[in-house]
Amino acid sequence: MYLLGYDVGSSSVKASLVDAESGKIAASAYYPKHENTIISLKAGWAEQDPESWWENLKLATADVIAQLDRPSIAAIGISYQMHGLVCLDKNGNLLRHSIIWCDSRAVPYGEAAFKALGEDKCLGHLLNSPGNFTASKLAWVKENEPALFDKIDKIMLPGDYIAFRLTGDKRTTVSGLSEGMFWDFKEERPASFLMDWFGFDESILPERVPTFSEQGRLSGAAAEELGLTEGIPVTYRAGDQPNNALSLNVFEPGDIAATAGTSGVVYGVSGKVAYDPLSRVNTFAHVNHTSKDPRLGILLCVNGTGIANAWIRRNVVPRGIMYDEMNAAAEEVPVGSEGVGVLSFGNGAERMLGNRETGCGIYGLNFNIHTWKHLARAVQEGIAFSFKYGIDIMEEMGMSVGVIRAGAANMFQSKIFRDTLSSVTGAVIELLDTDGAAGAARGAGIGAGIYKDHDEAFATLRRVDLVEPSADRSRYLEAYSIWKNHLNNNI
Repeated sequence: MYLLGYDVGSSSVKASLVDAESGKIAASAYYPKHENTIISLKAGWAEQDPESWWENLKLATADVIAQLDRPSIAAIGISYQMHGLVCLDKNGNLLRHSIIWCDSRAVPYGEAAFKALGEDKCLGHLLNSPGNFTASKLAWVKENEPALFDKIDKIMLPGDYIAFRLTGDKRTTVSGLSEGMFWDFKEERPASFLMDWFGFDESILPERVPTFSEQGRLSGAAAEELGLTEGIPVTYRAGDQPNNALSLNVFEPGDIAATAGTSGVVYGVSGKVAYDPLSRVNTFAHVNHTSKDPRLGILLCVNGTGIANAWIRRNVVPRGIMYDEMNAAAEEVPVGSEGVGVLSFGNGAERMLGNRETGCGIYGLNFNIHTWKHLARAVQEGIAFSFKYGIDIMEEMGMSVGVIRAGAANMFQSKIFRDTLSSVTGAVIELLDTDGAAGAARGAGIGAGIYKDHDEAFATLRRVDLVEPSADRSRYLEAYSIWKNHLNNNI
């Protein structure tokens, strides 16, 4: 018996089949093999055709089924790119391309609502500013495409749309509504105060279902398109960052999920409804959130992560040296890089720095003692320090940090980065063998009742490595203090 998980990203759609008993990934595939097209008609715009998600999902499904010769599938789970807007008419037809997460046209609409409704009101009820999230994107459509807006029957997030194509049911979750700024955490209902201000009727929102539940069954038409059996239940859906946390078995207060690719994300779980008064991080309902037992996902994005490391390798490290060789050479340099440091913020405005675009900075460079090896270490230390800076914000919000879980990929393959992050935060780092589609499959197992709880669902999750803080953390903390002083002087 297998569980089928989909991860619908802006680059590709991945499908994974997980053996429900062993927990092993039995088959996986992704499409397209090149990055999916993002349509940008104007600067700052980013749209995708939801039909392309469906077509790539069909290709990925056919691939994994072929690998196992028509396996028996017990349940389906969905992970998806967050904050997108999909508009459907009363017949379920698409009215326009989806305005996706990285589209910035809605920023003025969110800022206007934040100012008019009041910061205390928005932060106290939404736990965020309306920002550039789904509600603000819909406000842009209402003002700029009024004829189209009048035809909208339901709006959906990308994962809701995929579930609709699978089942024919127009549904969403509280977690999804919270990421779109449609959920009022104080009232425990849709955020009528924001919707009224924007001029939205609450009927535009789909029916709500629990994150883990039978949310619909595979329709005959979808089953025929996918080569699957009609009636398979869809039992889980979540945005990609909450789902990444689920994939890493991050459910309880103090647990943290982290990724460190081109940019980085730190996603921590809090047991109380709280927000950052400076709005440096975002707070959404986690996959296991309930009003009686709150579980909030506090999300921090760090733009200057792997991209900073890659820049150093391309432009500073001698040509021909690969990452493994660069890391080995950098390990020859002591903690603190003998005084040279890197503020790795050169990839656009950083939300945790108050949306400032500070640019990257190098400090303490001494031409007589420092080499490329020092800079290779300093940039990785600086990236780890930026994660620590964000975790400090989370701790200010009352969250304690005990464990950081991450996939064994990207920056987490570097010993310098792992050791620095663990030692400067005091947290144990668990590196795990999983991905978003496999996590969605396990989530489906929880929702279908195949697993009694998340502990059983992730009992077979394989740990690749365990990193513990250095016995002498003082060197790391001293280097972080110097780094933070330079950052504060820079902002």
